[in-house]
Formats: sequence, structure tokens, C-alpha cells
Amino acid sequence: MSQLLEVVNLCKHYRKQLGLFRQTTIQALDQVSFSLDAAQTLAVVGETGSGKSTLAKVLVGIEQPDEGEIRLAGKAVTLTHYRKYNHVIRYMFQDAERALNPSQKVGSMLDDVLRFSTVLDETQRQQKILQSLQQVGLMDEHINFYPHMFSAGQQQRVALARALILDPKILILDEALTVLDPTLRAQIVNLLLELQQQKGLSYLLISKNLRLVRHISDHCLVMQHGQVVEAGATEQLLEQPHHPHTRKLMGLS
Repeated sequence: MSQLLEVVNLCKHYRKQLGLFRQTTIQALDQVSFSLDAAQTLAVVGETGSGKSTLAKVLVGIEQPDEGEIRLAGKAVTLTHYRKYNHVIRYMFQDAERALNPSQKVGSMLDDVLRFSTVLDETQRQQKILQSLQQVGLMDEHINFYPHMFSAGQQQRVALARALILDPKILILDEALTVLDPTLRAQIVNLLLELQQQKGLSYLLISKNLRLVRHISDHCLVMQHGQVVEAGATEQLLEQPHHPHTRKLMGLS
């Protein structure tokens, strides 16, 4: 098993204005370190404001860290050159309906990603779009559909197709299954597990749903106030939590 992603002492802070002359610093990430192996799932759990989503945004280049290092396959990543590696780590937003442009057909959305990040010609892009739709369980004719023409589960599949179209090695799921009902969530989870087995994908799962975390993740980080307060193999961590915050999240304290 090879180490695909390594995060070392990642820090991110924001300045918040308290008044005309006063500011405070919010430490969103504080010395966060972890690693993710190929074809593995790492869950990140914690309360709202713990730094989970900030971590995701830093990893995909939406935000830049103040300190620390991100390494992909052993090579340090410079976030100012995000376009050079944005095919490696892709991001799925929490609400697929809001993340999809209502005025664009699915084919056009996916084509935009390919035109921005590849040198494929029009025919090659069309083939890649159809392939991506098929691998998430959608049909060729869906290329001409607008987002409102899909069910919630299908919208999530469209979002997944967009995330996968550049053949990433890592997919960040930022509460991406939260808005789905249990039946649809189970369908998408099964699809994600199938794709992981077929393509060797690694997932960074950000979730408050500990049942989901237990079901699909191999390792787990628990975050509080921007820090990792506990980490380990998921089953062991959830069976025998040591940190008070982990116990609180599980309702044991």
C-alpha cells in the first residue's frame, strides 16, 4: 500500500474585525498532520467550526495555508500552481443541486471541466463525458438534461461524474451525502465503494454521520478548534475513544 497524500503541520488562520480598531485571529487549522494511502478512505469528524471544511478547501486550492506542507506521492505541492494538480484531488460539494449551474446542460458543464484542464479535442471530450456519465449509472441522453430535470439522487451522480471526469486519485466528500434520504445515501455509498474498488480511488470523507464513517472509512481524524485531537483506525477509535471530545461526539460523555 503506497502513501498517496501527506499533510504536515498545516495551519490556516483568519482575521476577524471586532470593531473599528480591534481584530482577533481565528485559528481554523492548527498544526494538522495526517496521511492517506491509495485506495483508502480517511474520515474527518468534528463539530461545526472544528476546521473540517477549511481543511478540504486548502487541499483543493480554494484556500491557501499560512504554514505547513502538502505532499502528493512524496512531492511537495505548491498551491499557487493548483491548475497543475487539480486533476489529482477533486471536490464534491455538500448540496449537489446548488453546486450545479441551473442554466447549463450536463454535457456543457462536464465539457467546461475538460476544456479547462485537458488538451482533448471535441470528439475525445464527448467520449469522456459519456464514459463519465455511464460509470456513475447515468445514461447517454442525460448529456442534454438540465439539473432540475434530475432527481436528488441523480443530481448527486452528476456531481460525482463531474468530480471524476479528470480521473482523480483522491476525492474529497465534504458532507456530500448529508442532504440525501437514507435510501439514496445507501445507493451513492455503494457506488462510491464500487468505484473505489474498480479505480483505486482514495476518499477524504468529511461527515458528522458516525454510522456512515464506521461503514466506509478505514481511518478517522477527530478535529476540535482546528486541531486533530484523536486519530486512528476507524473501528478501534469508535469502539474505544480516548479523547473527551470524541466521546462527546459519540454521546458517551
